[in-house]
Amino acid sequence: MPSVLHFILALVVIFFMAFIFSNDRKKIRPRVILQLVVIEALLAWFFLHASSGLAVVTAVSGFFENLLTYAAQGSDFVFGGMSKAGLAFIFLGVLCPIIFISALIGIMQHLRILPLLIRIVGTLLSKVNGMGKLESFNAVSTLILGQSENFIAYKGVLADISPRRLYSMAAAAMSTVSLSIVGAYMTMIEPKYVVAALILNMFSTFIILSIVNPTPPGDEPEIKLDKLHEDQSFFEMLGEYILAGFKVAVIIMAMLIGFIAIIAAVNALFTAIFGISFQQILGYVFYPFAWLIGIPGPDALKSASIMATKLVTNEFVAMIDLKKIAVELSPRGLGILSVFLVSFANFASIGIVAGAIKGLNENQGNVVSRYALKLVYGSTLVSLLSAAFAGLVL
Repeated sequence: MPSVLHFILALVVIFFMAFIFSNDRKKIRPRVILQLVVIEALLAWFFLHASSGLAVVTAVSGFFENLLTYAAQGSDFVFGGMSKAGLAFIFLGVLCPIIFISALIGIMQHLRILPLLIRIVGTLLSKVNGMGKLESFNAVSTLILGQSENFIAYKGVLADISPRRLYSMAAAAMSTVSLSIVGAYMTMIEPKYVVAALILNMFSTFIILSIVNPTPPGDEPEIKLDKLHEDQSFFEMLGEYILAGFKVAVIIMAMLIGFIAIIAAVNALFTAIFGISFQQILGYVFYPFAWLIGIPGPDALKSASIMATKLVTNEFVAMIDLKKIAVELSPRGLGILSVFLVSFANFASIGIVAGAIKGLNENQGNVVSRYALKLVYGSTLVSLLSAAFAGLVL
């Protein structure tokens, strides 16, 4: 099947899956959705195909590679050169750099560079995505600050946000990733796919939300945003962000240890009883979706297993599995799968997002918890849609 026809089929299926769970089908605006589809297709071509776009991707990935070398100096000082020796790679080479990048984000936040960027980009996005400014601001801020830290920026107005809007904000948090861990992803999958996925996921989120949770401007009252950060001294802020980065790294480490151990045990159990591993079974379940987004047939089953692993565990576990089989996949299959993996769309994210909001406002945290399955469903559709756009141009 020609790639364009395959992409159209993917759009039809993904849009139908979003449509059947729409909150208000009468408010879906096809013109806005078509506009966003055209924009995202152009962005996919620019970042993954055009020479100028690839130059931008190379520059961004080079910037993060430099950051990782600086982060490695801190790790080497504390751990006595273990990083240079290639020891404890996941902890030293993937997780520890999160601490340094988190500190840099804190500095940019303190200097009011990020709040200005969030407002400028958010305002521009609100003019093309057909959503309110709050949702557009949130889409940018969650990309920069992360799915849990992001809601601190809105704590002053959190109680005033309607359940409908809160769903959109939580869905955006689960459908994108934080810049603080982008460097970690780039150590496991090709950097150009990470950079492209950051942009594609944002627009895919707008498209899916326009179907699942359509909220035209004027439907909800505009909320005046508070400052994106409390007044602090520079060193108070720096200490806070360094510790926040360390906390994120330790949480990810704990989840990796637990999830990988559980998967190994479950796989062994299923193999002993049924002669087939649990991940292989999940692979068969996700196989149609792997084919749908354009992954070639010979790669589809292996890719489907990794897609399922991401959903039931997290993207880090899936990326570790992908590294093991990357050489066995075609360039096209590897690219599409890589874009799919770059998001927080998994069951573990429900607890992270709901817990972060509950810590600021218990009632609103309970609202998000009630949306749990729908959030996972919607954010997974976002990942599928972004991967389908990648498949269109790869």
